[in-house]
This record gives sequence, structure tokens and C-alpha cells, in this order.
Amino acid sequence: MLSGDMAKPLLTCQNADGDLSSPASVGTAIGILGSGDFARSLATRLVDSGFKVIVGSRNPKRSMNLFPSSAEVMPQSDAVKKAEVIFVAVFRDHYTTLCELTDLLVGKILVDVSNNTEINHHKESNAEYLASLFPQCTIVKGFNVISAWTLQCGPRDGNKQVLISCDKQEAKAAVGAIARTMGFVPVDMGSLCAAREIENVPLRLLPFWRIPFLLALSLFICFYIYNFIRSVLHPFLMEHKNKFYKIPIELVNVTLPCVAYVMLSLVYLPGVLAAFFQLYYGTKYRRFPDWLDQWLQHRKQIGLVSFFCAAMHAVYSLCLPMRRSSRYLLLNDAFKQITAGKDNAWVDEEVWRMEVYVSFGIIALGLLSLLAVTSLPSIGNALNWREFSFIQSKLGFAALLVSTLHTLTFGWRRAFDGTQYKFYLPPTYTLTLLVPCAIILAKVVLFMPCVSRKLLRIRRGWEKGKCAQFTLSNARNPSYEYSHGEGTSIV
Repeated sequence: MLSGDMAKPLLTCQNADGDLSSPASVGTAIGILGSGDFARSLATRLVDSGFKVIVGSRNPKRSMNLFPSSAEVMPQSDAVKKAEVIFVAVFRDHYTTLCELTDLLVGKILVDVSNNTEINHHKESNAEYLASLFPQCTIVKGFNVISAWTLQCGPRDGNKQVLISCDKQEAKAAVGAIARTMGFVPVDMGSLCAAREIENVPLRLLPFWRIPFLLALSLFICFYIYNFIRSVLHPFLMEHKNKFYKIPIELVNVTLPCVAYVMLSLVYLPGVLAAFFQLYYGTKYRRFPDWLDQWLQHRKQIGLVSFFCAAMHAVYSLCLPMRRSSRYLLLNDAFKQITAGKDNAWVDEEVWRMEVYVSFGIIALGLLSLLAVTSLPSIGNALNWREFSFIQSKLGFAALLVSTLHTLTFGWRRAFDGTQYKFYLPPTYTLTLLVPCAIILAKVVLFMPCVSRKLLRIRRGWEKGKCAQFTLSNARNPSYEYSHGEGTSIV
């Protein structure tokens, strides 16, 4: 049995400073102004969390059946008298309808949960506008990033954070305590001026995915047109063969691995460029160019798009034998073999090439799957930094190497066959090898001891052309001064 101080938990929610981690007391009266979907979901969650909910509605009789039976529904003027913390769950356009309650709202904490229809639609945030209408109230911005569905089902999945901003710490702590009791994680975003940024958060549509998506789409269009010219247009113009049947599946299947391969190489190219920037300038404290900084921040999304294209390529490849055209071509080849008097069409070189080619593809897809799974927050948070870095860096580069071998075995000797160059255009896989091979060669250079040691020193704080002095104590001589610069040391 534990006794004394050992029985107390090491971490508690109570805080003497009244921060956002303190829980709210069960049974506290919470007011809600509004009877819409969000107000009903909020009331349900508050009731389930043990709060006493008082709903203020302009038509209490009509709204009574919409809320939980334990919630009290009454006119707005009566509701604001019974609660100190009141959620304003009405649209910005209807704020003025609450002005008749100004005298009753004096000293109350009003929580603005509204959102706009467009980013920066108004010059001031909704919370600041509400504060201008009720200057004698304390306005808190919060709960606008939580959907009504999340409130109904509880914070089981997705992001559980509640962004909160207010000019008064006491009111901010009170609302944070309510959020904590409801099962959410309150995040202090600062003063009320941050409400404008908080209101923009739910309106952003995949902000970090726009550039990777456009990049993948551009690569897909370019490679698709290139493959169309070589595989469809060239036979039609030069040999009068109709191969337009390849457009829906075969051309897409040839284009997807090109996009996946190039996108995977673009994940590790900015890291190589950043290393050479640091070697060139001899310091880690100089900022990278803006384009490189943005590139580094989008590597996760670029990698996930690469995995998606690779997975689609695998699905398309499995569907290739199911096509009617594939069956016709197989029958034609069999007929040609019979008419030619051949009893065995086995070619050892082609068999081994395809076996190795498919094997490398499966391994590459497996490594990409591991990278994609560890990119999920729930999985990544379970790993320490060394484990996460090993998977994303070492195994990621291994995936690039295996993908390169997969591409090389696909090309085999055909890269040196003149008939493969349609309209004097090289095969697509030869183009995709340019960037990955350059990255692999750059990685080999960075792995060289003379280069890797210097890069490690730079990343530990060493700077070219500058000196750093520090003192070491010694029993005989009380101090030694070391001056490090340009790789030399002076005692």
C-alpha cells in the first residue's frame, strides 16, 4: 500500500496559477444562447460531462424537444441570469439581437464559437466584434475548430485540441477547464487579437497539400502526354496501328510509377541541398532560401502522395491480365507460336528479369507503406526520435534505392535498343532515373568521412571563420582557453 507523498500522483491537473489544465467542477451551470445544430451538440456534450446546462432560446417551447431532457430551455433573458459562463452559439449577423440583454450580461464570460464563411471576410474577428458590442463582458474565443459531430460523439478520433484566446487569464482558464472536463485539450493561443487566426483555421482546405497535389498533377499530365506520344501516337502515324485502347489503363499504369518515383526522390532532394548549403556557408545558423524552406516543410505530404501513386500502380498492374485486350494479345501470341512451329517460348533472361523486377517492386511498396504508416500522428507519437528518424531517413533512402533497382531491371537492355526511341524520344523510365541517381550520388559524397565529419561539426555548432572560446578547469592550471576556427585549436 502506498502512503504519504508516494500515494500522490506525479502529475496533477490542479495548478496554482489557474492555467488551462485545471478541471471544472461537476455541476457548474453553463449557459448557451442559440438553438442550432452546434448548440444542441454542445448541450449534449456538456450534459454528458456532468454540467448543468441552461439554454436560452427566443422560442423555448419549439426548441425544448431538440435538447437533452436534463437541459433547461428558457427565454434568453432568464438563461443569462443563471450562468456566469455563456456560449454564444449564434451567427455574427445575429449578434445585435442580443443587445437587449446588455444589462444582464454585465460581468459575464461570453464564449464565441462562431466561424466565417470566407477567410478574413471581415476586417475584425467575430470575437472582437462581439467584444465591441458588449464592452462590459469578457469575451473568449474557443470551440470553433470543433465540429458538431465531434461534440456529439466525443473526442475519440481526430484532433482533440480546442484553441482558446482571451485578454483575461482568469476567463481563459475557466473556459479551458470546461474543455478539459469535456475531454478536449485546451490550447492557449494568447490574447483576443489571435481570434482572427483561430477563425481562419476551419476554413483552410488542406493548406499543406496544395503544392504536393499540384506538383503530382503536373507530373502526371506531363508523363501521360509523353507516354501517349510514344505508345499511341507513334504507332498510329508511323505504323497505322490503332492502340488507343491503352488510354484508360495501360498509359495510366505506366505514368503512375513515374510520378511516384519522382515524388519520392523529391522527398530527399531538399535534404541533400540543405546539407550542401551548410557545407558551402560553413554554418547551420544561416537561413535557407524561402523556396528550400517551404520544400522541406512539405516533404511529408510529398511522400504520402508518392505512396498513393505507388499503391495505385500496384492495383493497376494486378488488373492488367483481366483486360479483354490482354486476352486477345495472349491468344495472338499463342497462334503465332503454333504457326511458327515452336513448342516452347521460354526465355530465361526475360523470366529472371521479370521475377527480379516484380520482387523489387513489392519490397519498394512495402517500405513506402512503412513510411506512410509512421507518418500518422498516432503511430509517430509512439516512436522516439531515433526510431522515427531511422524509419523516415534510413528506410526512406532504402526505399529510393530499391525503387531505382526496380526501374533499372524494368529497363534492362531495352535502354540501349534503338527501336525503343520513338520519335527519337527516350523511354520514360530513363527520364525518371535522372533525379534519383543524382540524389544517390550526392548521398555517397555526403557519406564520405571527410565530408560527413565536417557536416557533423557544422550541425553541432561549428562555424567557418569564427572562433568560440570556452574555459576548462584543471588541477594544475586553473584555466585553458581553446579557440576553434577553421578546424584548428590553439591552447
